[in-house]
Amino acid sequence: MRDSSHLVALMTGLSRERQRLAAARTEQERALRAVWVRQSEKEINAEERFLGMTETDWNEPEMSADDLMAELMA
Repeated sequence: MRDSSHLVALMTGLSRERQRLAAARTEQERALRAVWVRQSEKEINAEERFLGMTETDWNEPEMSADDLMAELMA
């Protein structure tokens, strides 16, 4: 199993930085925070590559909707 704690920390930081970007008051602050958001996104991509993760690791459910419903109804 992969230790994804660093990735989770990076994603949490990105979420906070996006909130700060949305709350920015001046154009200069928005421009600066946009750069920081892009840098955080690059760091996350690098960490995902380091962990050997692919886009499908995040996008494909581990079970189908039918299997999930069967489990919930059991």
